[in-house]
Amino acid sequence: MTTRIVLLIPTMDRGGAEKQLCLLAENLPRDQFDVHVLLLTRDGPRSERLRDAEIPVTLIGKRFKADPTALFRLRRELVRLKPEIVHTWIFAANSFGRAAAKMAKVPRIMASERCVDRWKTASHFLIDRQLARFTEAITTNNSGVRDFYAEHGIDPDLFRVIPNGIEPRLPTAIDRDEACRRLEVSPDRKLILAVGRLWPQKRYRDLIWAGELLATLREDTSLVIIGDGPQSGELMRHRDAVTTPEHVRFAGIRSDVADLLPHADAFWIASEYEGQSNSVIEAMQARVPVVASDIPGNRDLVSDGQTGRLVALGDTADFARQTHLLFENRGEAERLAEAARQRIETEFTVEKMVQRHADLYASRSGRRTR
Repeated sequence: MTTRIVLLIPTMDRGGAEKQLCLLAENLPRDQFDVHVLLLTRDGPRSERLRDAEIPVTLIGKRFKADPTALFRLRRELVRLKPEIVHTWIFAANSFGRAAAKMAKVPRIMASERCVDRWKTASHFLIDRQLARFTEAITTNNSGVRDFYAEHGIDPDLFRVIPNGIEPRLPTAIDRDEACRRLEVSPDRKLILAVGRLWPQKRYRDLIWAGELLATLREDTSLVIIGDGPQSGELMRHRDAVTTPEHVRFAGIRSDVADLLPHADAFWIASEYEGQSNSVIEAMQARVPVVASDIPGNRDLVSDGQTGRLVALGDTADFARQTHLLFENRGEAERLAEAARQRIETEFTVEKMVQRHADLYASRSGRRTR
């Protein structure tokens, strides 16, 4: 007999949480779990792979922030599906989903917090605390998220830390010359990549300044920022005010990041808060030296001097300095990159991520995983 599980998330955009949910849904053993995915707000590109895997995907269609009709549509869907476990992901789904699951009398209710959400107000944390009263477990991908929510009144014993899983890397289909051609960077320049949504949390202004400092110092580096978001226009204007496209380029959203990554000489992330960055994991897996802001989410991945370099939040000069030192000492850069690759391949596999979730679900349903 299988355990029916509903995984609820706001969207199927190309985000890290969405990717992890898809990997989980696709890889939970079919002889033990009957998985359904509900989308609270809108569909997106990642749902295609779920449907290809014959996993049912249903859109609830929340139309605005406090849409009460979405709550009742969600409750109705949960009554129809009769899941034994509802596992919600990210604030909107955590809020609507847990409330609807309680209304639908779902036996086991779980949530997932994926980030140190510094944007939350006292009202958001009040909602979190109220919902935690009937939540059996909250999964997260790093200890920093657990500690953050503990500071805001959520019992840390509710949390289960399950690191992200990453699929095995396929050989890149292109050489360095082709990678540089696609990014419009000369192959004789040092290539630095940054990947992520263009919004304030990621502090791309810091990276633009660091890119200009390093390019001025060395005269042979180019930072390429891959991604899009609400700050796109503002950041491009800022780039044009302080540097040049030769030093800092914007490449927009791309579907070939996996092919481009292995040809980078360094990877940068300057975020002021994170959960567990899939982009950093993928860079480490691709054996690219990572220079990251010293925050809890990054710290769980990058051990300073062992699997990469950490710099103080906002220290643009140190981003440039640490990267310059890596470029001047190729042996050290290769040592860090290889240690990072080995860590990802042993600790951040899809198999381990899925098994940890399966064990959690089984422990709550009273069944054993096989």
